[in-house]
Formats: sequence, C-alpha cells, structure tokens
Amino acid sequence: MKFSKKTLAAALATPLMAGILSAQALAADITLTLGHVDPPEWQTSKKGAATQVFKQLVEAESGGRIEVNVYPNGQLGGETDLIQSAQDATLSMAMVSGAFSKVCKEAAVLDTPYLFPSAPIAWKVLDGQFGKDLSQHCLEKTGLRTLAYGETGFRNFTNSKRPISEPKDLEGLKIRVMTVPLFVEMVKSMGGEPTPIAWPEVPSALSTGVVDGQENPVSVIAANKFYELQKYITLDNHIYGTDFLVINEAVYQGLEEKDRALIQRAAIIAGTVGRAIQQVNSAKGLGELAENGMEITSLTAEQQAQFQAAAQPAVVEWLKTEIEPEWVDKALNAVKTASAD
Repeated sequence: MKFSKKTLAAALATPLMAGILSAQALAADITLTLGHVDPPEWQTSKKGAATQVFKQLVEAESGGRIEVNVYPNGQLGGETDLIQSAQDATLSMAMVSGAFSKVCKEAAVLDTPYLFPSAPIAWKVLDGQFGKDLSQHCLEKTGLRTLAYGETGFRNFTNSKRPISEPKDLEGLKIRVMTVPLFVEMVKSMGGEPTPIAWPEVPSALSTGVVDGQENPVSVIAANKFYELQKYITLDNHIYGTDFLVINEAVYQGLEEKDRALIQRAAIIAGTVGRAIQQVNSAKGLGELAENGMEITSLTAEQQAQFQAAAQPAVVEWLKTEIEPEWVDKALNAVKTASAD
C-alpha cells in the first residue's frame, strides 16, 4: 500500500490509522515459535484457543515487535517431540499436557485420582503457591518455564457392558488406559483390568471387544463418537487433565523485562481462555452423548467418596515410590486448603 506524503500526514493525524500504519511499518524483531498437537480452531480446541489468544495479545501489545508463529495439529511432532524441541530451543514454546511428566516426573502428582473435587478448586491450586512451586521445580529440572496452566478436562469411564456407580462395578471390565503406569495402577486398584493401548488403536479395540471400555474427558468422547461403541458413561471425574504452556528459559531470559511481563500476562489470559473453551466443550459434549443414547451415571458425593477411597490410597502409595513423597503431600494439602476457603 502506497501513500503520498500529504495523505500519509493526514492519516497519521488519526490515532487509529497511525497505530495501523505503525504496525504495518514495523517488522518484528523477535519471533517466537509455539507448537501444540490440537486443531487450530479456537471455538472447539482448547489449545487452539489458548495459543491464538496468546499470539494476538503478544503481537498487538508489542506493536508488532514480537511475532508469534503457531504450529498446531502436531505439525512439529507429538508432545514428546515438542518438549524436546523446546528444551533444545529449536522451538521457543510449546503447549502440552500429559507428556510433560516425562521430563518433570513431579508433574504427575496432578494425575492423582480424585485429587480435585471441581475445576474451580483445580484452578485455585494451580494458580496459587502450589502451582508456582511446581513450575519452579520443573524449570530447574527441564529448562522450561511454565508460564500458565490450561485444562484438558476431567476424565470419565465409559464401557459397553453395564452402568458403573461404585468401584466394584469395574471388576472384570477391560479398560483401555494410556500407556502410563499411574493409570494402570488406578484402574487396578478398583478391580478393573487396565489395558494400555496407543491412542490410534482405541476405536478398533473398542469395536472388536479387545477392551470393554476406556476413560477420557467428555469432550474427547463426544468428538470421537465413542457413543457409537459405548453404551454407558460414569461422570466420576477421576483425573483432572492439565495443560502446560511452557517457554525455553534461555529464550525467556533473553527478552527485555517489559516483554517478559507482556508474555506472562498474555499466557495467563491464554490459559484461562483454554479452560473456558474446554468447559464449553464438556457441556456441549455431554448433551451430545445423551442425544445419541448413552446412559449417563452422575455420582452422589457419597458415591464419589467410595471411588476416591478405593483408588487414591493405592496410587498415592505407588506415586511416592516414583517421586519425592513431599510433592504428593503438598498437592493433597493444597487441595484441602483451597477447598476450605
């Protein structure tokens, strides 16, 4: 776009046009790359929403000095690849979930069964001192700074055999779990038969009867139309999934103080937006499951306590052999304090 000197002067007299032209004229002098494995659509993708908000805020508030290039859909690899790339600084940032505990084992404490009684309690814990302590610990171990926590949602059991309203109803059921030892211990503690299966093989395993059921957030169950393969779902909310928005520490420290503050603010807003989108998707997904004939079992507080009593002690005991026991105690105490406020 070309302007004569007269036209340009007139345009610059308008504050809005001055801002637009200044942004166009300025080439970014800092470029951040950010990868994740989810779709890019902000209306339906929690990571898609969070990363787009982060990009827009950083670019706008920096006046175009900082450019954020987002790579969704696993374009740069799976979550393990993204974490490695961020550690190597071939990627500035990543938004990942469960895989983060592979490089910072203490992050697995967030997967303690029935740890969080609700999403708002989880937010208070993660955004409070416990979340800050975990972020600092993982930074020291990995070289990755957690700027903010997002949400992948509460996980719930589905199956094709019978309703599950108490732990003993899981006995004898073959339940697909992620290839993560903690999930194996959880299902085993309640009498089920945990069957680790890679994600791409899950639909086939469900349709052929290799497993009777699986566990995932409602949004994932609906998006993958598992209602075509599973009759029953129990809203037991056994594990709250967390997203980690991380940045390479050397990249972060290489920024001016004002830009570090800008990026931190944008990250917190991005994490909050991701949580909101996940909450909307869960609500919409539950309606979709009902419309498609799934029988939904909602637990009373007493029933929820039965599941917690069956699963949490066994997994806590196992987890304390995998990580420093103090992290488990700190997490449990943080939830207790947040619940009492």
